[in-house]
Amino acid sequence: MITSLYIRNLALIETLQMDFESGMHVLSGETGAGKSIIVDAVNLVLGGRSDRDLIRSGTERASVEAAFTLHGNTAAREWLSRNDMEADDPVTLYREITTHGRNLCRIQGTPVSLSMLRDFSALLMDVHGQHEARFLMDSAYHLQFLDEFGDGVHAELLQATRVSCERFLDCHHRYSRLARENERKTYRMEEIRKDLEELRKAKLIPGEEEKLQKELEKLRQSGKIVSAIRGAYGLISAGEEESILTRLKQARDLLKGISGIDPHYAQLSGTVESAYYELEEAGYELASLMETGEFDPQRQEKVETRLELIRRMEKKYGPTVQAVLERMNGLQDEYDHFLALEEELTEVQKEHRKLLTEYRKNALALSENRKQLAAEFEHSIMRELSDLGMAKTSFKVCFDPPKRKQLPQPEGDDVVSFMMSANPGEPLKPLSRIASGGELSRIMLALKSLEAEHGGVDCMVFDEIDTGISGRMAQTVAEKMSRIAATHQVLCVTHLPQIAAMADHEFLVEKHEADGRTVTAVHMLSMEERVSEVARMLGGADGEGDSAKAHARHMLDTARNYRQKQTADSLQ
Repeated sequence: MITSLYIRNLALIETLQMDFESGMHVLSGETGAGKSIIVDAVNLVLGGRSDRDLIRSGTERASVEAAFTLHGNTAAREWLSRNDMEADDPVTLYREITTHGRNLCRIQGTPVSLSMLRDFSALLMDVHGQHEARFLMDSAYHLQFLDEFGDGVHAELLQATRVSCERFLDCHHRYSRLARENERKTYRMEEIRKDLEELRKAKLIPGEEEKLQKELEKLRQSGKIVSAIRGAYGLISAGEEESILTRLKQARDLLKGISGIDPHYAQLSGTVESAYYELEEAGYELASLMETGEFDPQRQEKVETRLELIRRMEKKYGPTVQAVLERMNGLQDEYDHFLALEEELTEVQKEHRKLLTEYRKNALALSENRKQLAAEFEHSIMRELSDLGMAKTSFKVCFDPPKRKQLPQPEGDDVVSFMMSANPGEPLKPLSRIASGGELSRIMLALKSLEAEHGGVDCMVFDEIDTGISGRMAQTVAEKMSRIAATHQVLCVTHLPQIAAMADHEFLVEKHEADGRTVTAVHMLSMEERVSEVARMLGGADGEGDSAKAHARHMLDTARNYRQKQTADSLQ
């Protein structure tokens, strides 16, 4: 049940606080006073479509906050628990829109997505707008109306069908993907085989490219290195008379001859001898380098060729050798997958048939239950329509043949449409072809009345459901709405005095000018104010005169007596 509504900067409303109780609430007022703005605000906080044109001119944002109690609303409490939110009363919903397109939604102060706000609010409130009758004109929605009439057993059948449909469609999508893969398997496997052959032949090794690059840099200096080594060797070791080693040996021998004369000469002789041996070792190493051919010029060509191959593989398969090797492993996995594809496809095909059989079984059980439900639904609708002055109307739920080759649907295979004949002897025809605005309003009220009988949400909002209704029928509609309000909170926008008189609480919506701007204001009427408002709605020659007020007072007294009798009957 909604307990309060706070609106700020919405259309003609600057700030507005409305408090609600149980029972039936009516919003009345002159045409254009802004009654529809209140419904727009309710729709906004419930997650409905937002329009920046709703933001009051001269401001950048509009907001609506609503508070609800959850007495007995187990579904709403479970939703809050699943989403880690407190379920303490009151539960608050908040929605803010801005001229910049920003959309802020909160539940219990916690930011949520717009879809979450819609999901949760659907458990709290049901809004029947003046344009909602279009759903009755579209047979695509008729199955939903029928299912909402069902009991717990029907809900379980519907849930089982939805679950089996979801499982089948998951398998179906997988089967379709595998079938498409199987169709291109031969061509793709040949592509992979060629790539793997090329990659294996390359025999790439991690780190090889870096080592070869360093070697290549060295090889590119090979001419200079070879020349230096040969020259150095020639100077150190080549030739008996001119080499450094020969001369150094001569110097060593000379110094050895005087080493016994003085320790200083002995030390000097040792230094020269040590230099001789170190230089001799260097000569051996230079000779070895020349003999082994480490700086063979042909090696450069081999290194360059190998590096070119590595880079070609990197360009084709990945930016690095490691990436190329990972790609090779991926190709091997894909090739192995294709090898096992036929077996996997066979297994999935078996599961596909099994899940389809399971779905068909559930859908058939649901369909059989729907046909029984449809008979009860027709009877109940006819009873409600009879109460609403359409006793001679025939109403039928027709089951159309399902579409050929249609995939399983979450709601089953049934396609239904509501048919009606407004006059005896006339054939049944679709609602969209024969129902008038007033008839559609009464059919929708009948549906909402049945919904209330079957539980439904705690609060129902009716925006001008009295379209096309007048006279005695207006009183009948008022009584029907009062019966709904006996078990559900009702908010109703109306132009009819009969409905206004039947309400437990009445708000007057009116416009006035403040500081040069038009402002919409709302306040709850006292009993005497209600007399004046109902008299205004009655209109006529008497207008606001004594006769109109006397009539209005009589209507309010009669409505109060009707509600009291209704309460007494419910207690028996």
